[in-house]
Order: sequence, then structure tokens, then C-alpha cells
Amino acid sequence: MSMASIFRFASRDIAIDLGTANTVVYVKGRGIVMHEPSVVAMEWHNGLRKVRAVGDDAKLMMGKTPENIKTVRPLRAGVIADLEVAEQMIKHFISKAQAGGSRFSSHPEVVISVPSGATSVERRAIRDAVSNAGAGKVSLIDEPMAAAIGAGLPVRDPIGSMVVDIGGGTTEVGVISLQGLAYCESSRVGGDKMDEAIASFVRRNYNLLIGEGTAERVKMEIGAAKRTPESDNISTYVRGRDVARGVPSEIMLTQSQVADAVAEPVARIVHVVRSALEHTQPEIAADVIDVGIMMTGGGSLLREISTVLEYETGLPVRVAEAPLDCVALGAGQTLEDPTFRGALVAF
Repeated sequence: MSMASIFRFASRDIAIDLGTANTVVYVKGRGIVMHEPSVVAMEWHNGLRKVRAVGDDAKLMMGKTPENIKTVRPLRAGVIADLEVAEQMIKHFISKAQAGGSRFSSHPEVVISVPSGATSVERRAIRDAVSNAGAGKVSLIDEPMAAAIGAGLPVRDPIGSMVVDIGGGTTEVGVISLQGLAYCESSRVGGDKMDEAIASFVRRNYNLLIGEGTAERVKMEIGAAKRTPESDNISTYVRGRDVARGVPSEIMLTQSQVADAVAEPVARIVHVVRSALEHTQPEIAADVIDVGIMMTGGGSLLREISTVLEYETGLPVRVAEAPLDCVALGAGQTLEDPTFRGALVAF
């Protein structure tokens, strides 16, 4: 075996779902190896900026850092907002994913997901960041396509299927047939907008200032897309700073209030789905009636959101088995199965 073959054999190709809120990493032959927040803690020392922590460790620092340390989320609405920090983060994740790999490991091939609505400039920024982080060949895949493959939809068949991927920064709706996107629509609304809406509601109604982490915890603990008969009886305590008095304070929020708070971002998600259905070709629309809508992404875990979509569209709605992992699993399948390579985006 030649040295080049050894290098090629030893390299561990990687698929990355580079999300606004979380990054999920898939390693060829091993499956998903990492699921960490897309957060980096940067430290300033003698005017120089260096990485202090990445992922889980950095998220624990959010809102609690001294003046010389700042937590940064290098992605906004699914695209890179801070190129230098994004490169450092991707480099850290690639290196961590390859831990325990062969010492011959060369630059891996990396398949990375991008929002379907990303511009060519934004796509190039993502590709360059991954290349600079140590990748060899870089391939892109549209998030709705990756989500559909990961959710097990029949993407290679002449059957129309619809996927709704609600992430932290974007909601992606894709109508897929014959391994291509027959129609896709992307809106910059997702879990982050819900967190912001909860924080705004608490400030407006209780004069209480809460952080990003607290708003996210409330959403995950008791969040719901609509009120139910039990909503008034489900509650949680929320701590923050009283704006008027400037002292720490605690209030109790009910699920009904949280449902009211997130009503606007939920309505925007419904609008994107309905808009995509209106633009879908009649033959594919007929298939979607049979197959229904598949939901993926962290936002699909919001209670009652599938019920809301079912009511608004009149179509059956299912949530994928592992909604947080679908995009990474789908991107990973393009590394494992050559028949899925056609789903990659030419760039």
C-alpha cells in the first residue's frame, strides 16, 4: 500500500451541522461524536485576543464573564458573523472529533450544512472558514436536504416530501424530490427569536431583565406554541434583575404566558411553511398530502408546535426521531453512501 493510500485510509472524514445555537459533528464510520453549543469564550491579554473555552465550557460562562473575557456566538441566523472566531471554533471541533484517530490522519474531507437561503458570499465564508480550520476537501449541503436524508425521507425517489427544519437562527422549509430541492424557503426566525421574545415579555410585563440563558431555560422547561387547558397550571420560577430597583428579583411564569410570548415567532414559522406550500408544484403537493410534513431541528421540540402546524396546513405533521441530529446524520450519509453525493451543492 502506498503512503498516499495510508493517508487517505487514515483520514477521518467529517460532516458538520454548523448551527447558530449548536454544532453537531459526525465522523465517517463512527456516527455522531459531538453535540456542543456554538459558543466561544475569548480572552483579551495585553491587547491580544485568544480562545479561552469552546462549546459546553464556553456556554457555562455566558453572562458571567469578567471584563477581559467575552463569550461570542460566531454565527448569526445560520451564517458566519465573526470569521476569525468561527475558524477557531471549527478547528477545535474538528480536532476534538478526530481525537483518538490515527497519527497518520491527514486533512479530512468535510461536508458542512448551509442554510438554503445563504448567499454565495455567505457560502464562501463558511467554506473558507472550514478550509482554514484544517479541512482538505470541503463540500456544502443545503440544510433542508441534509435534514430530509437524516430523517429517513425517500429523497432519491420520484416522491415529493416536505421537511421543516427549525434551528436556532433559521427555519428552513424544503420540498424534496429525486435528490433535489424542488422548492425551498428560508426565514431568519428560530429558537433564538423565541428566547428574545420571552426576555422581552418578562421585561415588558414584570420590569425584570433576564439573560439569554435564562430565557432559553424557560423555553425548554415550559415553552409551548399554543395554550392548552393545562397551561395555567404549569409554571417555573424566573430570576433576573429588577429594572426599576436595580436588585435581583424572582417571578413565576406560567406556560400560558410563555405561549403568548412566543406567538409572534411561531406565526412567522407557520407563514414560511404555508408560503412554501403555496409555491409547490401540484404533483408534489399531492404527494405531501399523503406523506405529510416532517419536522426536524431543536425548534420542533417546542411543545404543541406540530399541532399548530397541523391545524394551519391541514396536513399530517411528524417530528423526526432525533430532530437535533437529523442535519448532521444526513450530511454524514453523503460520506458513507456514494449514492447520496448528488445531494451536495456544486460551488
